[in-house]
Amino acid sequence: MTDEIHGSADGLGRPGGAPHAAGRETARATVDLDVIRRNVEVLREHAGSAAVMAVVKADGYGHGLVPSARAAVSGGASWLGVAQLSEAMALRDNGVHAPVLSWLHVPGSDFAAAITADIDLSVSALWSLAEVADAARALGRTARIHLKVDTGLGRNGAFGDDWQILLPAARSLEAERLVRIVGVWSHFVYADEPTHPTVRRQQERFGQAVREAERAGCELEVRHIANSAATLTNPGVAFDLVRPGLAVYGLSPVPSLGDPQSFGLTPAMTLSADLAVTKRIPAGQGLSYGHQYVTSQDTTVGLVPIGYADGIPRNATNAGPVSLGGARHTVSGRVCMDQFTVDLGPQSRAQAGDRVTLFGAGESGEPTAEDWARATGTISYEIISRIGSRVPRVYIGGQQ
Repeated sequence: MTDEIHGSADGLGRPGGAPHAAGRETARATVDLDVIRRNVEVLREHAGSAAVMAVVKADGYGHGLVPSARAAVSGGASWLGVAQLSEAMALRDNGVHAPVLSWLHVPGSDFAAAITADIDLSVSALWSLAEVADAARALGRTARIHLKVDTGLGRNGAFGDDWQILLPAARSLEAERLVRIVGVWSHFVYADEPTHPTVRRQQERFGQAVREAERAGCELEVRHIANSAATLTNPGVAFDLVRPGLAVYGLSPVPSLGDPQSFGLTPAMTLSADLAVTKRIPAGQGLSYGHQYVTSQDTTVGLVPIGYADGIPRNATNAGPVSLGGARHTVSGRVCMDQFTVDLGPQSRAQAGDRVTLFGAGESGEPTAEDWARATGTISYEIISRIGSRVPRVYIGGQQ
């Protein structure tokens, strides 16, 4: 299926009819749902006998929460992972019934709604265990929980002696049938460096925590620690379930070890915009605020109507790559809130309305999100997930 469908600004991919009431959109992020499906199929092969949890948090890494989730499930993902309860509830509200794990909560979260919606909950502290149990007691139901152990990341999860407190407390509530401990999980520090000594130490600590849970009487359904990088490079840590995020959307989590194609992946998003203005500019003319770029010859300049309010890094000034008509160019001058300029060269015949590609799969020579990451000193995760709601998502492929 190749028809395009425009997602609404909330990223849920609800059909919007015409792109906008104002007419033609100035920019768009085109997401190929068939590519997401195929990426998940590839990840299933990397996972071996382990199941795949496709991580669709942060609006599907900018690709759209619900469309990405549906495409991932069609590719064989048997679980979905999100950070926040609102994301999990949005999946349920839009008819996505696959098992969902939500893992980042604060006191006062609506655990009752999550339990009612059959959402698995991560628990890493006594306060969350107590609040989940209280919600389950009030509902007369059993909450499904995954206990998170901090094996060295120093972030979320029960660290050190806290694990020895959390585990028996959870088992006590399980005896009351208020909770069901279905999983133990953790997160790597250096999964993108598979030979880093912390990887082995964390793997050993995780295995110890799993054994402790099993000795305490937990009948675990899943044990999981592998993210995208570990799924692709370290099959020994797949356990029962892997949790790829970035790789679902076709980007390499280990660019120093291989590009997407080397892992059988394809980037699913193409970000493009249409030139708003082209004009001849003489040599010596500064462009954009602060004149941080000055033309070296008589040239043609194009105005690209997308800026840092849409997620384009401001430090892409004089650095961000774009392509037009098969030729590469660079952002020329300071990136503004809504726009940036590009020196297209003296021979350019570009006109307003011509399409500029900021990044895509790279298969036609266009820049990739990794190119933007390197140009701006960040990671591709940030490049794709920061594209704002003002940029409509245009979906192709998939079961729409």
